[in-house]
Amino acid sequence: MNTDTVKNDEVTRSRVIEQLVEGHATSDGAGVKLTRMLGQALQQRLDPFLMLDAFGSDKPNDYIAGFPNHPHRGFETLTYLITGRMRHSDNAGHQGLLETGGIQWMTAGRGIIHSEMPEQKDGMLEGFQLWINLPATEKMQPAGYQDVQSEQIPELLTANGVKVRVIVGSSHGVSGAIQRPDTEPLFLDVQLPAGASFSQSLAAGHNAFFYVYRGEVAVADRSVAEQRMAVLSNGAAADGVILQAKQGSRLILVAGKPLREPIAQHGPFVMNTHEQIEQAIDDYQAGRFNVAA
Repeated sequence: MNTDTVKNDEVTRSRVIEQLVEGHATSDGAGVKLTRMLGQALQQRLDPFLMLDAFGSDKPNDYIAGFPNHPHRGFETLTYLITGRMRHSDNAGHQGLLETGGIQWMTAGRGIIHSEMPEQKDGMLEGFQLWINLPATEKMQPAGYQDVQSEQIPELLTANGVKVRVIVGSSHGVSGAIQRPDTEPLFLDVQLPAGASFSQSLAAGHNAFFYVYRGEVAVADRSVAEQRMAVLSNGAAADGVILQAKQGSRLILVAGKPLREPIAQHGPFVMNTHEQIEQAIDDYQAGRFNVAA
């Protein structure tokens, strides 16, 4: 793995925190316990992002049942595993083992049936799953899948000791493991020593948020505690965000270009109209998702 040493981005005016989100505990799949940080209530505000789930437990009963076969249509998913092992399998013939530090990017497109099952019987399983919308013109593209192992994810190190894993998009001139058109997503895993700051430029008009999963991080004079998410403002004068660690901390920073299209969601299907949702349900029930793309 290559780690580039860089200078901090020159951010002249930081975005500020508009809203703090606590999330709510729930379960999904066959009973996997998780915290939903971003759901339907924030989909318009954080367009193109549809959902963010954080999961983490060292109790096997919280995760061992996994996510057996289930369908998706109309969006993309990023799964980032901080710790653990999880197996992906789908009806388009893709297989992949997600291991500590690795990612999976899946494009559901016109339809896919997949499973995500833990490949461990004890120990910690921790990570995130982010859902990213697709534009109307791309929702019915063929399904796709790729995994990227930890050692393939580019990293950078700033002069003040901040370590950044560039997972999607680019940061400080370092291109990430995944690049996507249309929504132009950014997904960084940022590790800050106590007292260190990190500046990241953000495109004007892109929606952005961050989630602190270790420690405590401040923007301006507002702190974000562990297991909290902060929605960043869209002030026209701001050119990025400046993050300050109150203690040794770790967070994910996410940003993307809004699609500004209608969102119609029914569970695992995300389209633009109710009629398209009805068609997705009909296609799934009729077995039309079972044809490999």
